[in-house]
Amino acid sequence: MDSMNTSADVVIVGAGPGGLSCAIEAKNAGLSVIVLEKGSLVDYIRRFPANLVWFSTPELLEIGGVPFVISTVRPTRVDTLNYYQKVVRFHRLDVRCFDGVRTIHRSPEGFEIGTAGGALYTGRNVVVATGYFDNPNRLGVPGEDLPHVRHYYDEPFMYFDSDVVVVGGRNSAVEAALDLYRHGARVRLVHRGERLSEGVKYWILPDIENRIKAGEIQASFRSTVLTIQSGAVTVKTPGGTERLPAAFVFILVGFHPDVTHMREFGIRIDPETLAPEHDPSTLETNVPGMYVAGSAVAGKYNNKIFVENGRLHGRVIVSAILASVA
Repeated sequence: MDSMNTSADVVIVGAGPGGLSCAIEAKNAGLSVIVLEKGSLVDYIRRFPANLVWFSTPELLEIGGVPFVISTVRPTRVDTLNYYQKVVRFHRLDVRCFDGVRTIHRSPEGFEIGTAGGALYTGRNVVVATGYFDNPNRLGVPGEDLPHVRHYYDEPFMYFDSDVVVVGGRNSAVEAALDLYRHGARVRLVHRGERLSEGVKYWILPDIENRIKAGEIQASFRSTVLTIQSGAVTVKTPGGTERLPAAFVFILVGFHPDVTHMREFGIRIDPETLAPEHDPSTLETNVPGMYVAGSAVAGKYNNKIFVENGRLHGRVIVSAILASVA
């Protein structure tokens, strides 16, 4: 790695699995690559709940031909962080963390990329692989910004012997509710649907259903939050309005991409789906030489792009870059 180099054939914005897979494909094709990341390496995985276990088996998370070897069936958050660090070391990728991209403009060399720290880079091509984990979906209700309200779940120990309301009905909400219950919190799950999402992990679904049936976790279905106050949440339920005790509130209803920067980079965004305009056969956007990869491709429908299929974008993009200069 040459940390003094500020010019590359490909500059990649985002050091998640999608961005890293693009970097590996480009480097293997003989292209010079710099990866710029505003946080840490695979930052969104680092910020997952401490005890997270992946739905996927390790081979579906592999990139760059580096085996993901563990002694269990499904990897943990720590297994995954260690694996992607190993990948970066093995391929000697030039990843520059904690300096996020702020501007991208056309230049004689292709693009000029400016970072929050004031660095300037030039790249013949740019790949935007920024993900969505920094942008949790909001309910838009009064009190959502109170200090006891969280949009991310970390670990349960702070919430022992507390009344906790968890809003949501997919994996993140269900896993948080179970973890909190097992570590001594009094949990109420609030979900707008008739039942929990069909996408809840199959080995977790019976657990949460049994806890609800036994009354160990309270659940309000077909219910929506109206307001959040200090110590309580007001919820509209089929039976009327209820005021639930809540020392803490977790709003875990998914995430959406930050399209502000992509618009500033010149990428056209579909106002309905928030997906960037791109050619699905090459992943090139309406800005020639600028590509999108990973979950950024799908806009707000990010449940269609996971590590498992986003890791394949690198090969598509690099093939298109090589074809453009052939």
